[in-house]
Amino acid sequence: MDASAPPIRSRTAPEPARRDTFAPLPRRAAAEFLGTAFLLAGIVGSGVAGERLAGGNVAIALLASSIATGGILVAAILAAAPISGAHFNPLVTIAAAARGEIGWGRVPGYVVAQFAGAVIGTVCANVMFDRPAIEFSRHVRGGEGQWLAEAIATVGLLLVIAGCKGRGATVTALAVAAYIVAAYWFTSSTSFANPAVTFARCLTDTFAGIRPVDVPGFVIAQSLGLLAVLVLTALPRAPAGRP
Repeated sequence: MDASAPPIRSRTAPEPARRDTFAPLPRRAAAEFLGTAFLLAGIVGSGVAGERLAGGNVAIALLASSIATGGILVAAILAAAPISGAHFNPLVTIAAAARGEIGWGRVPGYVVAQFAGAVIGTVCANVMFDRPAIEFSRHVRGGEGQWLAEAIATVGLLLVIAGCKGRGATVTALAVAAYIVAAYWFTSSTSFANPAVTFARCLTDTFAGIRPVDVPGFVIAQSLGLLAVLVLTALPRAPAGRP
């Protein structure tokens, strides 16, 4: 045998499987619970504070709420990303499972933690501002325009997250926060884009609230946005090196 000949490499060696490398499920659930709770406390609490301090100026109240929401998103994503991936949103969790980033068996644990955290965060915000712990909202949010806005907001959010994949938690946190702050203003619904957030916000009769009767329309629109993103991301890609 010619010693100078290059070694023979197997062409049938399997590629390494994509692995779920996050923490055990109880720690993930705790991270999702706490992250979602702080997110809702930020959304609801800043809405109350902004409305009280703005003297009736809705634009100032919305600006305060959007900035506070962006800030809490950056902090919570950076804190929870190494533990659970920092989803805080059932749609993000389902999209991650569809991409093979987490197992489908872990999805229920994530979703329960997210809904529970959202409710607790809302209750805490209500109590902090001397309101009833649970107070069903009378804030009307409905109609074709707002449903379309929720579908668009959800598509944008999920595409931003997918586009930031592999770029690190810092990039994802900043991109998601920037998108949500912007979507507060360019969507007629102020960009809920999250079923857990939507449900929890019907429990506060404040600036951030939504009537319980309006929740299903928002969630259906958000789910359609998720479906659109799953279809878009499943389209075949061009081979490497080709435009």
